[in-house]
Amino acid sequence: MSANRPFVLTIAGFDPTGGAGVLADAKTFEQHRVSGFAINTGNTIQTENVFYEMQWTDLTFVLKSLDKLFQNYTIKAVKIGIVPSLDYLKEIVFTVKRLSPKTKIVWDTVLKSTTEFNFMNIENQAILIEILEEIDLITPNYNEILQFSSVEKNPDVIAQELSKHCSILLKGGHNPDKIGVDYLYLGNKIFKLTPNNTLVFEKHGSGCVLSSAIAANIALEQDLKTACSNAKKYIETYLQSNQTKLGYHHV
Repeated sequence: MSANRPFVLTIAGFDPTGGAGVLADAKTFEQHRVSGFAINTGNTIQTENVFYEMQWTDLTFVLKSLDKLFQNYTIKAVKIGIVPSLDYLKEIVFTVKRLSPKTKIVWDTVLKSTTEFNFMNIENQAILIEILEEIDLITPNYNEILQFSSVEKNPDVIAQELSKHCSILLKGGHNPDKIGVDYLYLGNKIFKLTPNNTLVFEKHGSGCVLSSAIAANIALEQDLKTACSNAKKYIETYLQSNQTKLGYHHV
């Protein structure tokens, strides 16, 4: 057990290609020199191009694993990926906070795959707000954040409203006006994170890599703005690593 590396946990799905999910998170954790743990929320059958099937992990099994890990380790940050429902997510979030109130939580709001397989629908706004109150950061893109409101259609307005409950990194990969420009909503402050290079190649699982990089940086005691800025640099290098949809990780 490393004495100088903080522990970071990913709670996400298993992608056999390693481009997304817990395998991608583990690669990212290692490159950031943190000790990475993983709990699997579900097994998938997929390639980087096609999503075929999903088999969810029983929630009781996930919660038991959480209990054992937090009994034995001081986990500084948790990244959460795909989950089947808000109720499932709420149980995970509230369990983490009960076991370790100081642990920071980043939720990568993956609501559907890039091939349009739906993982979760946001139907109960009251439960959503309960969850967000316990989370430190969510990382939706411009398409995902629209699903957080049944009325409002402006992503920036939705982000400002949600930021009353937790911090928001509105990712710019689908920004219709300024491609690659992210906006970080921290309470009543908004920070613009501009890309260093927009000549990048699309990658399967890029959102997983970004959110796990942020979680790793938070565990390394970076403030949220710095953690997001440094994670953006990391993901840009990842997106430039080759021309396929499965990227290479670099320090």
